[in-house]
Amino acid sequence: MPFRCLMFLLLSLSLPPAWAAETGAVDPLPAWTAGVNKQAIMAFVERVTRPNSPDFVPVPERIAVFDHDGTLWVEQPIYPQFVFVLERLRTLAPRFPGWPSKQPFKAALEGNYASLAGQGPIALQQLTIATHSGLTTDQFDAAVKDWLAHARHPRFVRPYSELAYQPMLELLSYLERHEFKNWIVSGGSADFIRVWSERVYRIPPERVIGSSVKLKFEMAEGKSLLVRLPEIDFINSHAAKPVGIQQQIGRRPLMAFGNADGDLQMLEWTSGGSGPRFVGLIRHTDAAREYAYDREASVGHLELALDEAKRRRWPVVSIRDDWAKVFAFDR
Repeated sequence: MPFRCLMFLLLSLSLPPAWAAETGAVDPLPAWTAGVNKQAIMAFVERVTRPNSPDFVPVPERIAVFDHDGTLWVEQPIYPQFVFVLERLRTLAPRFPGWPSKQPFKAALEGNYASLAGQGPIALQQLTIATHSGLTTDQFDAAVKDWLAHARHPRFVRPYSELAYQPMLELLSYLERHEFKNWIVSGGSADFIRVWSERVYRIPPERVIGSSVKLKFEMAEGKSLLVRLPEIDFINSHAAKPVGIQQQIGRRPLMAFGNADGDLQMLEWTSGGSGPRFVGLIRHTDAAREYAYDREASVGHLELALDEAKRRRWPVVSIRDDWAKVFAFDR
């Protein structure tokens, strides 16, 4: 190789990425490894936020939606909210002597998760109603805060609020700096997530869309209360996610991220809009630092959405390959 070519190659390898050279900024996504998916995200954001870009999108239309479990924080070995449900179930069990002999309470109290999973989503709804109703909204918030303060993940032995994915926290901040409004769109309870979403994700409670129970307004001893009733109001999963987005946001998102089949319709709804759109699928491929699961998983099942992502060439983010760090405490 001629000396001049060799010097050019060495110089080019030592230069910062193009975005850093142009802006003089530090890497806004350091927990992401350099690669196609990181570049695609940053290139898209640059395209839609640069004023002289043909794909420029006005600030009010910069909506980004994120699934929660498995997309923003850990969801294995069982959904964290279900850990909360089981704890409340054990606390309440002495008041209901029939529970130990009645399904699905029997399986839940015995820790027989295989039996519980076999009873389907209706069983989980029954447990959620039994443990989440009868409280005022203030009492429920207090119960969630107490659980977050003492509950620890069985593998990582850390508070669940510390198990938010560092790359996704960086992405949320990066989008916020580019005047996006970030929303959580979860199959879990909106009220459960709203208690701490602002502290962990900088997403205020009014930007959380999730499942809900019905509420009733009451006056008691001169105080106005909202009481949680033993009745499901809305299940925010699968095809209900685009409905919830339209009802509460009123705009088709510009960006969307999910990790399971329950997010497919949200991704389809986002990608189906006119103009530039970005949808990404988080795939759990790292058993050493987190978990590896997709098609065979009962929690975070990913099959139809994975096939659709390949067909439509949506970015599939591999935790093993695309994330330099999974959690903030990773070395």
